[in-house]
Amino acid sequence: MNDRIRAVALGNDPADLLIKNGRVVDVLTGEIYEANVAIADGVIAGVGDYCEGKRIVDATGKYILPGFINTHCHVESSMATPQNYCAEELRWGVTTLITDPHEIANVAGAKGVKYMLEATRNLPVNYYVQVPSCVPATPFEHAGCVMDADAMAELINLDGVLGLGEMMNVPGVLGNAPDVLAKLELFKDKIIDGHAPIVSGKALQAYVASGIDTDHESISWAEAKEKLRAGVAILVREGSASRNLTALIQGAVADRIDTTRMAFCTDDKHLADIRHEGTIRYGVKEAIALGLEPIRAIQMATINAAKIFGLRKLGAIAPGWQADVLVVDDLSNLKPEFVFHKGEDPLAKLEAAPIVVPDESLSGSVHVADFTEKAFDPAQFTEDKTYPVIEILPGQIFTERGSVNGKDVARLLDEGKVCMLAVLERHHATGNIGIGLLRGYGLEKGAAATTVAHDSHNLLVAGTNSRDMYVAAQELIRVQGGYTLVRDGEVVDTLPLPICGLMSDAPAEELIPRLDEITAKAWAMGVPRDIDAFITLSFMALPVIPKLRVTDMGVFDAENFKFI
Repeated sequence: MNDRIRAVALGNDPADLLIKNGRVVDVLTGEIYEANVAIADGVIAGVGDYCEGKRIVDATGKYILPGFINTHCHVESSMATPQNYCAEELRWGVTTLITDPHEIANVAGAKGVKYMLEATRNLPVNYYVQVPSCVPATPFEHAGCVMDADAMAELINLDGVLGLGEMMNVPGVLGNAPDVLAKLELFKDKIIDGHAPIVSGKALQAYVASGIDTDHESISWAEAKEKLRAGVAILVREGSASRNLTALIQGAVADRIDTTRMAFCTDDKHLADIRHEGTIRYGVKEAIALGLEPIRAIQMATINAAKIFGLRKLGAIAPGWQADVLVVDDLSNLKPEFVFHKGEDPLAKLEAAPIVVPDESLSGSVHVADFTEKAFDPAQFTEDKTYPVIEILPGQIFTERGSVNGKDVARLLDEGKVCMLAVLERHHATGNIGIGLLRGYGLEKGAAATTVAHDSHNLLVAGTNSRDMYVAAQELIRVQGGYTLVRDGEVVDTLPLPICGLMSDAPAEELIPRLDEITAKAWAMGVPRDIDAFITLSFMALPVIPKLRVTDMGVFDAENFKFI
């Protein structure tokens, strides 16, 4: 603490910012009390009876609480550049982001990670990175890059790096895979994020004993409670495609469990959803509506998150702590009226921040070997066989496993009751194309395609006929990545995402209406409104989430880690 802060704390100097007449939400004691908050040099100098400030904010009848912390998010999944994404988070009171840039790393490796750090280095937000642990996520798909422990060692000491991103290779951990153990050893003194969907029993014990600190994949309270008992911090996920908050919070409330080791995250959330409802603010609001005491919900969004990730002097309203502060209208709506980062208006500062232009090498990333319309011919599903079908579960990225007889495939495609799902390798022009079947996507006629296809981000196409699927794939090659919809051989709409086939440099005011527009057109083509048309689709290629997926190498059983 410098002399200036001490002088303000003693009442000898006026604060740079004085928030007066508000009710302080004290996440350290679990109390709410009336006080003024004096801020100087970006730090909270004192909480109490202060009356002088160069700028004064009257918070009469309102609540003063710490800035929110999003404990696990993939910025690239918003399709916005880091600067535009941070503006949306700040608007809703998130002043700290813990990000895992494994989307861009799977396309561009360390160069992509460095871009994300560089693009946020001078932004008025606490932006942290967990180094992607699984690039590619598994050996059962082809990504743009491979990052081993040596490549990760080049990133570990960069400013903003907190630890190791979600360790998705559970079999590698349990099977003592040398490359996986090398990564865990490299980050043994830092925070290591887990990724252990439905892992339980002795397998969970061994996984956690290997150094895992957190997990955001629980979809049931029983699963989350077992992980909490194993010492894992549970990051309650509420994104656009994965909505796990209700089950987990209802369980915690019913069991009256200690929530100290629980926090909120989004994982993947659509930019339009963020603009409409926020991220962590939405999680807190919903948790309170489900019966969790407001102070406990706010603790999960602030001090709990800070403690889990070892962020000193973040997440509370107390002297000497960083002045990341919100003023909200009430504790049911939690709409921020003021947001401060280090005692200043972050949105005003962000508008003035220079834009970091990505290197040219991060564009032009879609390299697909020549293929013909025949690649999507439904005749390849022969009449004498039974084929597995990926069954979409609304509100989840988990899938169920169904089946269909080959003789019925053509009819079901024509009726719009199933789609073909194709994944084309798009990084090295290998010619790999994996083909499967998908039920529950709802597309009645036509095709939808995306280069946002977790985690290797190959070119993914879902469609009811070979012509539309071929046109959709060719359209994304033409624009070098993005979203597209095709019907009757004609492009209905395309949203280009030129940065690694993942992100647009358009501002949110342009990007959100375009996202809404193409999503509405997907709904008009039959995709149910309770399914995020493109985010849900993007997870159908992710081979680390049960039960079935399709990669560029074929249909994959993600429970038994084998192709079928």
